[in-house]
Amino acid sequence: MNGVLIIDKSAGMTSHDVVNRVRRIVGQKSVGHLGTLDPMATGVLPLVLGNFTRLAQFYTASPKSYEGVIRFGFATDTYDAEGSPSSTAQAVSLDPEQVHSLAARFRGVIEQTPPPFSAKKVQGVPAYRLARKSKPVSLAPVQVEIKEFEILRVEGDCAAFRARVASGTYMRSVAHDMGQLLGCGAHLQSLRRTAVAEFTLADACTLEQLAAEEVEGRCVHPRKVLPEIPVVTANDEIVARVRSGRTVNLPELSRAPLVKVFYGQRELIAIASRVAGTLFHPKIVLASQALSPVRAT
Repeated sequence: MNGVLIIDKSAGMTSHDVVNRVRRIVGQKSVGHLGTLDPMATGVLPLVLGNFTRLAQFYTASPKSYEGVIRFGFATDTYDAEGSPSSTAQAVSLDPEQVHSLAARFRGVIEQTPPPFSAKKVQGVPAYRLARKSKPVSLAPVQVEIKEFEILRVEGDCAAFRARVASGTYMRSVAHDMGQLLGCGAHLQSLRRTAVAEFTLADACTLEQLAAEEVEGRCVHPRKVLPEIPVVTANDEIVARVRSGRTVNLPELSRAPLVKVFYGQRELIAIASRVAGTLFHPKIVLASQALSPVRAT
């Protein structure tokens, strides 16, 4: 089976746990994800099946959207609610105006230090492995972009937020840094990912739903994948050339750097890149076997 599945991940599972569960449900090993989600977090986890795992290269820089809650009053070693307190707890009475003003300082391109419990590598070793052994973790600040960051409400010692960020941004670090700036400590109480690239919660299903229904019916329609890349529906001659990795002439797409090549409405054959003028060469081929007849939609 080739396709894209959007799982609404539950709390407590790693992204790898979800991949393994889906492998058992669909009965195939070729399953991958398009960006990890912390075990504590819930929400959108896009998975690619079969030959569609080759599409992962186009999602390495995908923006992500979140909703969550920051709790002020103490920090934790993991920067979230699953960690141990790393500062003395104190009573906090948040000023909504102050929290809104503070959030504005995190919008745009900023310098951010990743959490010590993260997959960032220190001399080739993931930081979380060092942190678990209580070894010192020194991570350099990196440049990230927070496209949107809005405080939705402030209640007691908690602030609910909505954010849209570039790839590589840690909302755990945002929470931790806000607590440091307020001088009271803070951590990420909860996090729900609502979108990755073009995939949203509206496309998602739980693992329980997936196990109880026809898997193919839960896959995202291939025409919705990578919507920024234009589409060409190829005839038999062009499809044959593309499947064999040969260059094709696509005069109607002379200015597009990339194009999705379809056979019929649902069979995504390849992603082709423009070589020169109207000539395109398959960048990745997703269907190398003989194709089935065009199906009605």
